[in-house]
Amino acid sequence: MRVIEQLVSQALKEIQTEKPALFHEPEIECYGVFKTVDEAVAASEAAQKKLLVEKISQRQKYVDVIRKTALKRENLELLSRFAVEETGIGNYEHKLRKNILAAEKTPGTEDLITDALTGDGGITITEYCPFGVIGAITPTTNPTETIINNSISMIAGGNTVVFSPHPRAKKVSQMLVKMLNKALMEAGAPASLITMVEEPSIENTNKMIHNPRIRLLVATGGPAIVSLVLSSGKKAIGAGAGNPPVVVDETADIEKAAKDIVDGCSFDNNVPCIAEKEVFAVDSICDYLIHNMKLNGAFEITDMEMVKKLVELVTTDKGGPKTSFVGKSAKYILEQMGINVDNSIKVIIMEVPKEHLLVREELMMPILPIVRAADVDTAIEYAYEAEQGNRHTAVMHSKNVEKLSKMAKLLETTIFVKNAPSYAGMGAGGEGHTSFTIAGPTGEGLTSAKSFCRKRRCLLSDAFCIR
Repeated sequence: MRVIEQLVSQALKEIQTEKPALFHEPEIECYGVFKTVDEAVAASEAAQKKLLVEKISQRQKYVDVIRKTALKRENLELLSRFAVEETGIGNYEHKLRKNILAAEKTPGTEDLITDALTGDGGITITEYCPFGVIGAITPTTNPTETIINNSISMIAGGNTVVFSPHPRAKKVSQMLVKMLNKALMEAGAPASLITMVEEPSIENTNKMIHNPRIRLLVATGGPAIVSLVLSSGKKAIGAGAGNPPVVVDETADIEKAAKDIVDGCSFDNNVPCIAEKEVFAVDSICDYLIHNMKLNGAFEITDMEMVKKLVELVTTDKGGPKTSFVGKSAKYILEQMGINVDNSIKVIIMEVPKEHLLVREELMMPILPIVRAADVDTAIEYAYEAEQGNRHTAVMHSKNVEKLSKMAKLLETTIFVKNAPSYAGMGAGGEGHTSFTIAGPTGEGLTSAKSFCRKRRCLLSDAFCIR
């Protein structure tokens, strides 16, 4: 930890002292990190007015700068290591992969496709245009990934962004904001395209939400913070909680399904909101599925007293997850129970009834309950109950197209992954762009540049139709 802190301190010092020769204003010296919310918002508004009149090609240039800066190897490694050290959540290798994914697979200005309509009455175009200054709340689970992802999308759309990171991720967030602003300014961008307050807090988040200069609010986090922005009276995009179920039926490739489930559930120690949280397996293949999961890094607890001990260890009296165990490894959790395993163990599994707390509660830990079902239709019904109407993510391993369609229609999730690890649904090993703001509650889905834009119509009457 001390080595990481020394590296961070040196990196922040270099960002502060290596100022571009062309810039000398006091507000630029902070590289986007301000003492107060009002200062951060005011600087962001000034930057957005400059960005508004620049060409789309300039926006794309800034997007490319963010990508290049985030993908620079020393930056990637420092940010990924420090995110784990500061938050105590996840693991370095997976943070590295998620940062790369955010930088490489977040769409830029190409996402802003113009819709044109021509006829005898002339031509009408509808285009994606900026909101202005966006207030974005980011989580402790994906701090740097969300800032990279949101910054690319929002700046590509012509907006600027004021971030309100989780307090437990403030240092790594400050480092990234300064790092990106420094690189952007050196490329000729307006100062403070990306800003944040020096001391994130609930009070400062509320100040940001109610600042009249903030035109759009974006919340990536739990249900409480999503409810807060949705009740603000402003346009808001909310990426809420999920409890993604997995169904495995008798037609599935069981060996592949077992590996995919373990890989998806253990990714960054299960903190992604799309990660597998409970499994419903048809009885005829359940034993074989468990056998293959154990071959791929799962540790099975068969003693129900030990399952009870596990629940008491990682949950509060109210049944929710203990913060101290969120994002911790399976090895670490087992060690707290007096069970020593090697690093090959990635997930803790156990058979429980469908009403069990581990099935109903999203823990964000590599703990994966398995429920037997008499048949695939029963398994799908169980999955529907466990997902609890979040409509976030679901996974199914099957070769039966009819049943795959049934589950997709019944659960209505924003992401439905078939025969792959859950993370394929966000572009990691699957087709399509990535997003770390998956807006199920407000309907935008996997957000991109156009999600953070207003649709505006412009027309010319009786001309420019050449058909």
